[in-house]
Amino acid sequence: MDHTDNDMRVLHVDEVEAVEVVPGIVRRRLPATERARGWMYDFAPGTEWPEVDLHEGEERYYVVSGEFIDNGHRLGPGSYVVFGPGSTHRPRTETGARMLGISIPPA
Repeated sequence: MDHTDNDMRVLHVDEVEAVEVVPGIVRRRLPATERARGWMYDFAPGTEWPEVDLHEGEERYYVVSGEFIDNGHRLGPGSYVVFGPGSTHRPRTETGARMLGISIPPA
């Protein structure tokens, strides 16, 4: 389902094209505006983001399923994480996991 009108766009995330970032990590870029970008990542069990992720602006993510280990924290479903400008992280998972994220560029 994909619906667009003047005020909103509605789609089903699993229908968005999936692109493999590295083996075992898949990204779906969600509709963006000039103020924010959205994305969905699926990590297979035993995967880790390929490099340290440095944020120029803010980044936020919500753990939809599975468990991430990020900066020493175990983050299960329902966890909401906020990173400020200049922060870094390198998420990984032992179980496999899905995150929904929003990147907010610097002003």
